[in-house]
Amino acid sequence: MFSRGGILDLLKLRTNIASLKGSIDIPGDKSISHRSIMLGAIAQGKTIVDNFLLGDDCLSTISCFEKLGVKITQDHNHVEIEGAGFGGLREPAEVLDTGNSGTTTRLMVGLLSGVPIHTCMIGDESIAKRPMKRVTEPLRQMGAKIDGREDGNFTPLAIRGGSLEGIDYISPVASAQVKSSILLAGLNATGITSVTEPHKSRDHTERMLRAFGCEVEEDGLTVKLKGGQKLTGTNIEVPGDISSAAFFLVAGAIVPNSRITLKNVGMNPTRTGIIDVLVKMGARLEIKNERIKNNEPIADLTIQTSELTGIEIGGDIIPRLIDEIPVIALLASQAKGKTVIKDAAELKVKETNRIDTVVGELSKLGAVIEPTDDGMIIYGDKKQLTGGEVHSHGDHRIGMMLAVAACIANDEVSLSDSESISVSYPSFFEHLNGLIVEN
Repeated sequence: MFSRGGILDLLKLRTNIASLKGSIDIPGDKSISHRSIMLGAIAQGKTIVDNFLLGDDCLSTISCFEKLGVKITQDHNHVEIEGAGFGGLREPAEVLDTGNSGTTTRLMVGLLSGVPIHTCMIGDESIAKRPMKRVTEPLRQMGAKIDGREDGNFTPLAIRGGSLEGIDYISPVASAQVKSSILLAGLNATGITSVTEPHKSRDHTERMLRAFGCEVEEDGLTVKLKGGQKLTGTNIEVPGDISSAAFFLVAGAIVPNSRITLKNVGMNPTRTGIIDVLVKMGARLEIKNERIKNNEPIADLTIQTSELTGIEIGGDIIPRLIDEIPVIALLASQAKGKTVIKDAAELKVKETNRIDTVVGELSKLGAVIEPTDDGMIIYGDKKQLTGGEVHSHGDHRIGMMLAVAACIANDEVSLSDSESISVSYPSFFEHLNGLIVEN
């Protein structure tokens, strides 16, 4: 269905798809998979994780904890972690390489800040550009000893773990990575640690901490916990990642004569902004079989080809869909009227500057889209996209968005650096191929 060729090893994408039909079991949630390894490693006893995401980012987390002396066995997407508490972590002889994973990097800085060992952390070229002071600064207020480039704002980071004291931190950004890093440090700090955000960010850490037996309090936009609590190993079944499901939700809405069912999708209310956007734009979306597993809501979603209308997206909803904005921009290109995305300056410090990459790459395919300081404006007219050579820029979400865009293009589309998609969805092209109905 997809083939490679040319001196740049471009991946030739399928275009002008007649329809997409079928069902998919969405791979495990990336955020929850990361946290299951981290909390399992510092818990007492065995933790068993099923439907673990086999993406490169999550495998980086496993590798880091193995270097810290944690015994982890893996059979495909079934993972078992032999936890021994914070005291079971050992000083690694090697640098901890977090690859392309911002979640691994930022959360582990917090987790390791209170452990009396020395660690050094590094990632790939993308991680080297992502701001770390948003976590190293509050961690230093707790007493953490962290050094790094530009006074700890960029990797490599060196952490000399030791005694920490709880703080009441008011975060300038709504970021689950910032909040989680501080809370993980707070587990090993004296007193109470609290984090207050300007808007509520995703709460997977809080939910999973409770699943491991930790008491976590929430009061509006403030989350707090008491240091010194012990975690107990548990069983975790990871729901399907709604951020991965988003690509097929959009594909089902914009490819003609399509109907796709996505099974076991996580429906955490801090992550369902994409659902709200689809409904507001007029998508034909059904939500069925709603249930709860490991404190996380799950459902099956069915999407059909839809007549869409442009809307304005901004404010409190942005933290609930920040990772889905690239594919929402594609969705908007096929809607009637104008869509405005604002209050999303956080896009500039993702794997790429996603304002620039989304606008640049969709424009190559004929979309009418322009950047703003904190988002973008998409002028949708349900115009069929054209062909061209596009680039993921090493960003998995840009790569998948462009593959979905190619489905409605009327000429050949070639994608360079498609390998980046394996960061979060290694089976993406296999799943897309399985839905294509031939003319």
